[in-house]
Amino acid sequence: MPATRTESGSTPPAASEASLAPLGILCGGGTFPIAVARAASHSGRKVVLVAIRGFADPAVLEGAGFPVEWVHLGTIGAMLAALRRHGCREMVIVGYVFRPRISSLRLDWKAIGMLRWFLRARRGGDGHLLSHIASFFEKEGFVLRGAHEVAPEILVAEGTPGRVTMTEAEREDARIGFRLLRAIDDFDVGQAAVVAERHVQAIEAAEGTDAMIARCGEMRASGRVRLPRRSGVLVKIPKPGQDRRIDLPSIGVRTVERAAEAGLAGIAVEAGGVIAAEAEAMVRVADEKGLFIVGLAE
Repeated sequence: MPATRTESGSTPPAASEASLAPLGILCGGGTFPIAVARAASHSGRKVVLVAIRGFADPAVLEGAGFPVEWVHLGTIGAMLAALRRHGCREMVIVGYVFRPRISSLRLDWKAIGMLRWFLRARRGGDGHLLSHIASFFEKEGFVLRGAHEVAPEILVAEGTPGRVTMTEAEREDARIGFRLLRAIDDFDVGQAAVVAERHVQAIEAAEGTDAMIARCGEMRASGRVRLPRRSGVLVKIPKPGQDRRIDLPSIGVRTVERAAEAGLAGIAVEAGGVIAAEAEAMVRVADEKGLFIVGLAE
């Protein structure tokens, strides 16, 4: 069978050929991009970081031992050029990026030519937008990988990694959260919820996980919600219908700290479906604060 060609005229690389080339990591905010980079590097891959200004943290990326190319969010041509300049054939997209206003983007000529495409892509939820982004990079000739494919060790495994374990009542809260998030998948909202004593306290929407947790803490502090000090479970799972290559949920030290501040008892996630970039530090902080972390295969 003849090789297929992309819309840009390039031929997608064979999987074995692509895996020998440097891995390009398009970096948003947070510590997850560098965790993926280190894990991929430990497995023998050369890694190049293409960091998005205003989101990626120079304090995290610079000095980590990897080549770093800085680009603006709207400079699509510069992103592609950076990846190709380093010979990248495979790429990973990891880290948070907020939806920008078109007027705030510093568009290059490549992006200006794609403006109509971008306006169509951003109509709808995050899943719709991210699927268009994945399709775009594939049409440009890159093999898009998920963070879990190049660095499976950063995923939360089944079981309880820390000293604190959940009660059966808390496990039931987690099950309720799992069922809830799977039931609302068609609405393309968040990937997290808080359930306390079998009642749904909050569902993540556009505000993000940290703000949702803070909202739970505020409701308790104001007396709107009356619960014991250490109660309630933060639940995070991937959206059932999402492309796991570009939008896996994540937890870290900050998640644990926010959950503790809000008075929650612990965090339950789908085993193998959630990233934990700072696993050892996260578990240590959870133990110190008396919270459980558990990966559930259900």
